[in-house]
Amino acid sequence: MGLAGFFTKVTFTLMLMASHHPPAFTRGLLYPRDSETREVRCLDGMWNFMASETRHPARGIEEKWYEKDLTKVGSCIPMPVPASYNDITTNSSLRDHVGTVWYDRKFFVPHSWSDKLVWIRFSSVHYEAIVWINGNRAVRHEIGHLPFESEVSNFLKFGQENRITVLVDNVLIQTTVPQGNVLELPTDYGMNLVQSYTFDFFNYAGIHRSVHLYTTNKVHIEDVIVSTDIDDTTGIINYRIIANDTDDDDLVAFVQIYDADDNIVATNTTPVNRQATIEIRDVKPWWPYLMHPQPGYLYKMEVFLSTSTVKNVDIYRLKVGIRTLSWNATQFLINGKPIYFRGFGRHEDSDIRGKGLDLALLTRDYDLLRWIGANAYRTSHYPYSEEAMEFADEMGIMIIDECPSVDTTNFNEALLTRHKSSVEQLIHRDKNHPSVIMWSIANEPRTAELAADTYFETVAKFTKMLDPTRPVTAAIAVPLTNDRAARHMDILMFNRYNGWYSNPGELSMISSRVIDEATAWHMKHKKPVLMSEYGADTVEGLHLLPSFVWTEDYQVELFSRHFKAFDILRSRGFFIGEFIWNFADFKTAQTVTRVGGNKKGVFTRSRQPKAVAHHVRRRYFHLAQDLDDVTPPEDLFPYFTDTSSCTQMARDEL
Repeated sequence: MGLAGFFTKVTFTLMLMASHHPPAFTRGLLYPRDSETREVRCLDGMWNFMASETRHPARGIEEKWYEKDLTKVGSCIPMPVPASYNDITTNSSLRDHVGTVWYDRKFFVPHSWSDKLVWIRFSSVHYEAIVWINGNRAVRHEIGHLPFESEVSNFLKFGQENRITVLVDNVLIQTTVPQGNVLELPTDYGMNLVQSYTFDFFNYAGIHRSVHLYTTNKVHIEDVIVSTDIDDTTGIINYRIIANDTDDDDLVAFVQIYDADDNIVATNTTPVNRQATIEIRDVKPWWPYLMHPQPGYLYKMEVFLSTSTVKNVDIYRLKVGIRTLSWNATQFLINGKPIYFRGFGRHEDSDIRGKGLDLALLTRDYDLLRWIGANAYRTSHYPYSEEAMEFADEMGIMIIDECPSVDTTNFNEALLTRHKSSVEQLIHRDKNHPSVIMWSIANEPRTAELAADTYFETVAKFTKMLDPTRPVTAAIAVPLTNDRAARHMDILMFNRYNGWYSNPGELSMISSRVIDEATAWHMKHKKPVLMSEYGADTVEGLHLLPSFVWTEDYQVELFSRHFKAFDILRSRGFFIGEFIWNFADFKTAQTVTRVGGNKKGVFTRSRQPKAVAHHVRRRYFHLAQDLDDVTPPEDLFPYFTDTSSCTQMARDEL
């Protein structure tokens, strides 16, 4: 079968069960939480797994594999969920698989759920999924890293064992988000299909985050929409409780707000599906890490939904941080105070699990962020887990939340539709997180192309329509003189690798170039500027004196040259932040320029510090001390000598 035949098969797989057009607006998808009216059951664990033949990606659809156990279809292997499937086995063909794979498992549903609505919810499947319950198609979703769900009560056998089957397709083409190409190449064994892409991280695939079953009553809370403000010492929570039964005018929502000590500080009762406000006196605002003695302060919002005949038909709880955001031509402010970002670009990436949710790793990462003194990161280059967002809320880490559009090119209507859908799904999921302070609508798009102007104007306007309370940005790598997108952004971010991709080894050609470029961006567009990527690949343990590219010594010196530029730019009043690329080493596709992956991390892939991590820590805490009067950690500088004691000893000898 030629390449055209391959795409015919893939198209058949995706088109057979549903249209290719994504929904205009997302509904529901509250994070699954137990309450008096809701039960949650996790389906994480070992699933059966089978990869389709690359040449026949639609065979499972044609032969209706979803109507029987996968073990009766062919040879299966156990596969952990959540996890990427690529690095679990020693099989290179599975690591590099192009096309569809299948998962299934059994689960039990109790009789007590038979009078409820039962939902299946996936937190992330990459890239595309079709889900069947007991052979019945339940839901299809496109675009990885984002949740989707479906009500499946009619497909379940209550008090019995049930089967869930999932088809996952990892193929990226020019109209997916992100984009890619499938190439047909000759090998020793005939023609083979290879997935190619320009972005610099491995295209991990599979069921990446948790799978939940949960119940609601037939009338239930579908969504909670929150925004906040502060008036002097009074906190204002603007909210809307959305119920699924929009025809019942008698639905009311009783809301209670608790402080961090579980004291009720405010209550309100309003009709559902209408805008409402609740006020909190002597509010404790949400502050970023190292800007306040109690960063990440969260209130608990408790929502009770009642009908005219049934009290508390649904109960849902979520955390709320009260803060204000504002920006102008030179500043970004939280609660009226200017912010200077010091952080990282990151990846959800680890050995064996790939992009699979790993709560132990997530906890380690946030501990390292606090240890190093960072106050922010960008979710490069896709939405991170909901658990990561909750960590950020609680720890006061600011998030530039990025949709999966990376290296965007060949602008067209089909791509635009999916791009807008990825933004809409992201905002719908993360709208209530106080840690989310900007929306990034792309990373390194090809904004020199003529069509980029109208394309990004459309995406930016769409994003602002969905959420006018946060600024819109994008990480731009095209030179200022060629770029057509920055004028549509509220905050300007640029990626540049002086001393690495540009003039490698030339440390004296860094500071002035960073200063000149950042200044030029601001002068042209009159907007705040931050540097969203800079860095150098570094092999752990490699040292040379004088410093040389790829050594830990060179990485330290390259960072120092950037630090000097940043301090000069800070003094000019428009430069608002510095983001290192990258937090930790990560896996990429196989190329001759990547030895085991991208090595620009200040931490190794196993989350151990390189020499530069200590260097960055001293800078970030020095900035915190300078900007917010933070007392640095006692272990920031190792003991060298007590100069006053040495001086006295010398005098005594005289």
